[in-house]
Amino acid sequence: MSTHYSIPELIDSTRVSSFQWRVFALCFFVAILDGFDTQAIAFTGPSITEAFGLGAGALAPILTAGIVGMVLGAMVLGLMGDKFGRRPAIIGSVALFGFASLATAFAQTTEQILVLRFIAGLGMGGATPVVLSLAAEYGSARQRGTIMTTVLLGLPAGAILGGLLAAKMLPSIGWQGIFAVGGIVPLVLVVVLMFALPESLYFLTRQRTHGSVEKIGKIVASITRNPTLPGSTYSVPEVDVKTSVTSLFSGGLARNTFGIWTVYLFNWVAWFMFLSWLPTVLKATGLPAEQAPMGTVAVNAVFVVCAIPLSIILPKINVRLLLLALFVFGIALCLGLANSGTHWALVFTLAGLAGLGIGGQQIVLNYMVAQAYPTALRATATGWAIGLGRVGAIIGSASGGWFLEHGGPAGYYSALIVPLAIAAAALLIIRTQADAPASQPVAAH
Repeated sequence: MSTHYSIPELIDSTRVSSFQWRVFALCFFVAILDGFDTQAIAFTGPSITEAFGLGAGALAPILTAGIVGMVLGAMVLGLMGDKFGRRPAIIGSVALFGFASLATAFAQTTEQILVLRFIAGLGMGGATPVVLSLAAEYGSARQRGTIMTTVLLGLPAGAILGGLLAAKMLPSIGWQGIFAVGGIVPLVLVVVLMFALPESLYFLTRQRTHGSVEKIGKIVASITRNPTLPGSTYSVPEVDVKTSVTSLFSGGLARNTFGIWTVYLFNWVAWFMFLSWLPTVLKATGLPAEQAPMGTVAVNAVFVVCAIPLSIILPKINVRLLLLALFVFGIALCLGLANSGTHWALVFTLAGLAGLGIGGQQIVLNYMVAQAYPTALRATATGWAIGLGRVGAIIGSASGGWFLEHGGPAGYYSALIVPLAIAAAALLIIRTQADAPASQPVAAH
């Protein structure tokens, strides 16, 4: 006798298996290497400028090329993950930034580095939304926020590992050695992923082929620890959605897409304007140059400490209200910083809390996308939203110096209020799946 399985109900009702832990771990390792390679140019930038006899400003095009690649990668590879499967998209992304990083170690000109950073950016930008989507699919609803946050924390973890490696090894292995490590390790992981990473159950269910049903049966057996019966059927509770960018604006999703894109864009403007320029602003305020980087340390420390508790409460509260509270908190912190002068204890306290009030939204927004779109569009939606966010990162990183030059530290802090307020206003038009009628299931037989 055959059995029918609802994939979400099965995952929600079954204790997390070793198979699922493997999926989460692989996604986390991809994020770590993504974070390492993303920050590699920051660690090696001074050595590259010295090696090629460049001025500091000459590094800007290389930095920009990587970010532009990440914007396009998040959009294009996120779409490919929905259309052709999460597994090939992840493997392809890691292989792309692994090969590009390894090739960078052998670059002979800055033009070659620029092109290779763009190519690496495509892979790095594409990996993030797809691993987040895959990890979310294999986690139960009550644990999804924590799982997505933990995977996302692989990015700063990779950056920290890269910084430690650069501090210890850069004098002996040079900037080329850093890129060699950033290329070889991902390529080794590609081999592991080819054997150990499963495809998305949601994607396989939508395929409706005999081969996909067999694959689903094997995965379900691994999750439940029991063999499935021949002739079993599987379903996911959503409509059969065409996976394309235009689908983000159809079926009543246009308002969500416009709202989410606006929130991502302006939150990332504020976040990267704050992160990129904080040490310079602290120095301009009067803090000794050697102490200025501690501001960034305080911000990242609070971000990491708050990330897991924040993710745990996500399934239990209204996500839009949480985001609104964070934006209001962030605006209040900016007002406080604008009036804090050289009271350094207050400055560092407020700056550290900005890791929650300006950066905490990064955690919540990824979870909101999971709520606001059907699973078939989740990687596409996440990829394009993060892509718009990275456009905001470019704007924020480029504009902070102008506000500092024309308004001083107080003017700089005050300028952060504008993008935070716009992002908060955009929340008003977003509706999550919890606000809509339940969809009909898509079945695989």
